[in-house]
Amino acid sequence: MIPADVHYWAAWATLRSAFKWFIILFFLLYAPVSFAQDSASLKPVNFKNQTVSKKKVRLLTLASIGAYAGTTAALYHTWYKKYPQTHFHTFNDWDEWMQMDKVGHVLSAYSISKVNMELWRWTGVDRKKRIWIGGMSGAVYQTVIETLDGFSSEWGWSWGDFGANMLGSSAFVAQELAWDEQRIQLKLSSHRKRYADASLNQRSNEIFGKSLPERLLKDYNAYTYWISVTPKSFFPKSNLPPWLQLSLGIGAEGMFGARSNIARDKQGNIIYDRSDIKRYRQWYLAPDIDLTKIKTNKKGIRILLNTLNVIKFPAPALEYSRGSFKMRWLVF
Repeated sequence: MIPADVHYWAAWATLRSAFKWFIILFFLLYAPVSFAQDSASLKPVNFKNQTVSKKKVRLLTLASIGAYAGTTAALYHTWYKKYPQTHFHTFNDWDEWMQMDKVGHVLSAYSISKVNMELWRWTGVDRKKRIWIGGMSGAVYQTVIETLDGFSSEWGWSWGDFGANMLGSSAFVAQELAWDEQRIQLKLSSHRKRYADASLNQRSNEIFGKSLPERLLKDYNAYTYWISVTPKSFFPKSNLPPWLQLSLGIGAEGMFGARSNIARDKQGNIIYDRSDIKRYRQWYLAPDIDLTKIKTNKKGIRILLNTLNVIKFPAPALEYSRGSFKMRWLVF
């Protein structure tokens, strides 16, 4: 039997992740559609000598405010309203999930910042404005959720989450200011984990959810986060293809609880114990593809490639974990 607070945590974690990725997908889909109205080429439109479109600025402002305000209100009424409110307080969750959730915050803030800046590029605003307004939006969006957590008796403001949000947006802004492009991109991959041990599948269903969307959103055992570097950007005179990337990935395995594989009820009694399963990190080195560098004049294909580029392309990888190296023929 799993205590009620574990079910609450799992449901909230799933809802929170779903909310973040709804925002990301909304802007991922909206940005290339708007962007494609001005150009079918692969390179960003040069707005250097273009007058700012007030109509586009108003449209983007209203769309952004409406989408985020609406989903935040829905999140509050769906979840926070059910739990007692209290004074603002903090909660230290740094040692949970081997910090994989923190890496997820970095990627979420980076992704939202990336697509928002492209939207502001579409309006014709000058370079620095679009970088700072669009670029820091990821951290701002997610900080609202952290603030709601801070006033909820069930959770609290997490400085670790806040720091990860700022790091993700800052990584995007810094590259735009320095290079006017993203030479180092953040991506993710995930898959449905299944175990030969039926008790592990049952435990995963209880804490991560049974449906495929729930598991893809919250099962940190199935996540790999990637830093994809484009060598051609650093060595423009080389013969390297512009779409080729080299990726460093991080994952973790053996996590069947936030801090350990032992669960207790409110009285302190052990109700689940799989301390025999080792929790460990995984590091990967793999090739990748920058889908946005694939040449096409088809707007539909361009939109699809821009949307999918947040996902790491499945590929062979060299894995380092538990003190040894091994070759994996396909990592996703």
